Amino acid sequence: MSDGVPFSEFMDGALYDPVTGFYAVEGRAGRRGDFLTSPEVGPLFGALVAERLDREWDRLGRPDPFVVVDAGAGPGTLARALASASPRCAPALRYVLVEASASQRRRHAEHLDGWEGEVDAEGLARFVTSTGSGPRFASSTVLPVDVDGVIVANELLDNLPFDIVRRTPEGAEMLTVVDGGPSTGSVPVELPDEVDALLTRVPMGTWVPWQHRARQWVADALSSLRRGTVIVLDYGDTTDALAARPETGWLRTYAAHERGADPFAEPGSRDITCDVDIDQLSLDRSPDLITTQGEWLEGLGIDDLVAEGRRQWHERATAPDLVALRGRSRVGEAEALCDRSGLGAHLVLEWHRRPTWSTAEADR
Repeated sequence: MSDGVPFSEFMDGALYDPVTGFYAVEGRAGRRGDFLTSPEVGPLFGALVAERLDREWDRLGRPDPFVVVDAGAGPGTLARALASASPRCAPALRYVLVEASASQRRRHAEHLDGWEGEVDAEGLARFVTSTGSGPRFASSTVLPVDVDGVIVANELLDNLPFDIVRRTPEGAEMLTVVDGGPSTGSVPVELPDEVDALLTRVPMGTWVPWQHRARQWVADALSSLRRGTVIVLDYGDTTDALAARPETGWLRTYAAHERGADPFAEPGSRDITCDVDIDQLSLDRSPDLITTQGEWLEGLGIDDLVAEGRRQWHERATAPDLVALRGRSRVGEAEALCDRSGLGAHLVLEWHRRPTWSTAEADR
């Protein structure tokens, strides 16, 4: 492409190139990594996700197997916290950690009882149809298909490559990357009609993300379920709100817990993310639930768990044991997870796939 490459292609290489990509080399979540997500705050988040899974298992009639997909599993922190929470659905649980990075997949076996290894598509099909003796855990690079359960994506969609577009009097244009930086020009692009209609609400000449990969991921996830729920947790906003930010203020980079500015500098050395446009994710089918992470966790009983933790600490404070220390830590974890200026402001979107739906209905 003489005018450069689309930003999505540049981002794909910067993050996921198997040799030089950020996630292939050393990029990861965690206190010793580059950014902190909710599972890395502590085990409380995993305990609350376990409660959400139990509620879904009950709603579906307690199927066996009950398949849970952790999409963009990173090093497997959420899986370990959930296993420690001992959910009621554990005997039927088949937990699939889906992760593109080979270096992160190698960490999935750490501290997970019931580990069955990394599986290809054929092995995955056998894994998700086996019954009893759970919980069982496996790692893969692909989503399973035709399963009953839950697909969770915690801070995944913001990392899926996207393009950057704007409206002009002549039509839509796309930003391209030349010699490691943004091109001084742009390339005409034909957008899907429904995306083009969204952009008519955006001031002429304002750059916005075109998140075609994230939108496709939601469609694929829904198609993978026979019945169950897709849950997306991420930072995001509406098209109008993203466009109102300072130019490309929705575009972020991170390295060593520091937020950077230039996504083009030293490709492979930093994370590149984007606030998720919930209007674009809703084009095919509106979510059944849109709320904040703080409100979602409150609905799952975070206040009760914190109160229990305080009680455990006070009862054992004179000679604190591991139970007491974990109880005390819940207070700080809850504050971080529900912080309205941080993780608590993240959005939670749920799409419910009911048994009566046809595949065509799910894909609309």
